Amino acid sequence: MWTVVYIAPNRPIAEMLKELLEAGGILPMLRPIGPPHLGDSASVEILVPESEVDEANEIIAASFG
Repeated sequence: MWTVVYIAPNRPIAEMLKELLEAGGILPMLRPIGPPHLGDSASVEILVPESEVDEANEIIAASFG
């Protein structure tokens, strides 16, 4: 089961967090939210496997702390 751990305001921030999570050994998945015509400006959900939620949240919190 995949779980949303963060909603990034745009694609570039989502990609940055994806790279941080991957560097931490976590497998993230990105899922755009909203109309496709917004492109990189649309919000993006960051999902991880349920078993990696706690670790993912720690990495995300550290990147914004």
